[in-house]
Parts: sequence; structure tokens; C-alpha cells
Amino acid sequence: MTDPAAVPPSRPAPGAALLEAVAVMDRLRSPGGCPWDAAQTHASLVRYLVEECFELVQAIEDGNAAAVREELGDVLLQVLFHARIAAERAGSADGFTIDDVAGDLVDKLVRRHPHVFADDAALTDADEQQQRWDELKKTEKGRSGPLAGVAMAAPSMALAGKLGARARKFDAHADLPAGDGWAEQVFRLAYAAGAAGEDPEVAVRAVARAHAERMRALDAGT
Repeated sequence: MTDPAAVPPSRPAPGAALLEAVAVMDRLRSPGGCPWDAAQTHASLVRYLVEECFELVQAIEDGNAAAVREELGDVLLQVLFHARIAAERAGSADGFTIDDVAGDLVDKLVRRHPHVFADDAALTDADEQQQRWDELKKTEKGRSGPLAGVAMAAPSMALAGKLGARARKFDAHADLPAGDGWAEQVFRLAYAAGAAGEDPEVAVRAVARAHAERMRALDAGT
């Protein structure tokens, strides 16, 4: 007979709390839930999604693990929120559920990692994996080019850098803006940084945050 004391205590399966989070989101959007949550739309939530992503970036850059954990939860809330809104349109062309979202993600991860989940040749480094990933994306989507997959809603500095990186990758060097206005000059600098393999958004934010610290010290009189 097995000694009960020798049996390790059972633990919830990984992801169990995610199901609880889905249930809470459902309660908030259902009749008798929260009026503010019930009134939100995909469009009205965009500002919060952007804000939460930037707060997560700040927590990561600060090296604050507790804040990273909290901000990841806030980003997850946005995912659950948007999926719950879409689920209310079940049966329509633009309706889907959180399970559809997660299922699509699982399919994509498995499909784009054949060296892990299938009998494809093993990869030796991250660069090789990136090249394979790009090839698989091109095959799946049936399109490729300097602007394929570029998020035009990205912050302007990041977008300029991305365009520079894509121009170099696809040898698509269109004439750059020639104006002397500050916007044209900033764009050319960020574009050149991206073409050189750097991330202008990260670089300029680091400079800005360092300057903010100097302003804070000045305001404190130190």
C-alpha cells in the first residue's frame, strides 16, 4: 500500500489559471457584469493595448521582474478582451473565440518549427532558424516583398528603421525624402540605422530615458 505522505501533492495543470481568466472576462462582458467593459469595442481598446505594450517594454528595460509579470497580465487582458468581443459575433464572418486564437497560434508554431515537431533537418543556430521562418512565411502567405508584413501603425521611428532594414534585405532602395524639415531628417537617420541592422526606436528611447533622468535630477535639485 502506498504511503499517502510519499505521494507528491497534485498541482494545477499549466494554463489552468488561463481558463479562469477567460471565465472572468466572460463575466465582465455578460449581462450583470461591468458596464464599462460591456461598452468597449475593438477600436476603443486600441489605446489601451498600445499603452500596455509600452508599459511592458519599460518594465523589461528596467529589469523589474515583478513589473514584467504584472504588465504581461495587462497585455493578456487585452488579448482576452478582444477575443471575447469577437466571440459575441459567433456565426458571422468576423466572429471568433479565444480558442480559435490559441488554436491558430499553436498551428502556426508547429508549422513553422518543422525541425522540432516534424522530421525536418535540425537547425544549428538562430540565424538559420530566422531564414527558415522567413521561407515558411513566404510559402504560407504567397507573397514576399519589402513591405510584406510591415506594420504601418508602428511608432514612426520603428517604422522608418524597419523600412531601412527591408530596403537592405530586398535591395529596394527608393529615393529618400530630400526635404530639410526635421521630420525628413529624422526619417533619414532612423532609416539608415535600420539599414545598418540597428533598432532606432530602442536607441533613441535609451537616449530619451537617460535625458529624463537628468531632468528628474534637476527637478529634485541634485
